[in-house]
Amino acid sequence: MNYHELVAQARKSITEIDAATLANRLNDDLLVIDVRESDEHGEGAIPGSVLIPRGLLELSIEARVSDRHAPLVVYCAGGQRSALAAHTLIEMGYRDVASLTGGFTAWKAAGKSWRQPTGLSDKQRGRYRRHTTLSEVGTVGQEKLIGSRVLIIGAGGLGSPVALYLAAAGVGTIGIVDPDTVDLSNLQRQILHNERKLGRLKVESAQETLNALNPDVKVEPHATRLTASNALEIMGAYDIVIDGADNFPTRYLVNDASLHLRTPVVHGSILRFEGQASVFIPYEGPCYRCLFRHPPPPELAPPCAEAGVLGVLPGIIGSIQAMEAIKLLLSIGESLAGRLLVYDALSQEFRTLRLNRDPQCPTCSNEIAPPSLIDYDESCQAATLP
Repeated sequence: MNYHELVAQARKSITEIDAATLANRLNDDLLVIDVRESDEHGEGAIPGSVLIPRGLLELSIEARVSDRHAPLVVYCAGGQRSALAAHTLIEMGYRDVASLTGGFTAWKAAGKSWRQPTGLSDKQRGRYRRHTTLSEVGTVGQEKLIGSRVLIIGAGGLGSPVALYLAAAGVGTIGIVDPDTVDLSNLQRQILHNERKLGRLKVESAQETLNALNPDVKVEPHATRLTASNALEIMGAYDIVIDGADNFPTRYLVNDASLHLRTPVVHGSILRFEGQASVFIPYEGPCYRCLFRHPPPPELAPPCAEAGVLGVLPGIIGSIQAMEAIKLLLSIGESLAGRLLVYDALSQEFRTLRLNRDPQCPTCSNEIAPPSLIDYDESCQAATLP
């Protein structure tokens, strides 16, 4: 059976609607799916439609539409691919599916409204094609990433993979806070830097590396230590904060400032062969103090400089942090909010622990009175301020 015969057979088992009927239903609870290729979609599309190319429909539709009774209309350029797509959806168990007769060509010929669905340049469409093909991202999601602002605390082991993957993903503005310079001992795990950058500020090294990877990304370097006096100003300019700090004083300060700003924090920590990751969304779930009200004693949490860390480990945890940040920015998937992901590199095992908000938490229990910002000493007690 040739292609045209397949289309003719599919049309016998599906519902087809014309442009006028679809136009009248656009304001209903209806999902319109464009099954053309991304380059066709970029040339114009029905307003509100979602791109799921025909070749990816079976793979992607269930993640986008789990309700088999949800009303769907599929369209292509001329109505043939969409007829086959509608037939496939019916075979998959979807009950309310229709195909647009004549496709997008007929839609435009009928004088119906259509839009240019992307503000991406030709170069950006090529760079992010593997993103825009995903129905959960699409061109709208990619544009959202480009318009997003993410702050990374630390340009070290965790901050390096986070920054590289966020820049590669097209997050438009990345801020990096780190007062340190590149040291030879950093290069075993801090992949933003190299030997040519020894002695340079880490934020400058990071900016150079990220701009070489993706010139569209704006990198905002903050060559300073995060303190009680600057935390709100720095963190307040960003949508999400990535906690890649290597010390408890900074982690507690980031937590407290996020409660003032109501800014989500993607947490990560590493030591020896183990790592942890979580997401703290202010007042919607537990905060860092709910998890660690008091810092562990020094003998149980020595710094990496003393206890060591396997160089690959921050790459794994940092990649998870980057993933969580992108999910938050796009409002897709299930975040690690309310969960702690624990990774053991030696056994190659992940464990997920449920976290509950502590009603007696000293920092987040009272939503109308966030904690005062203070600089903590190494034991995370309030430091004596000058």
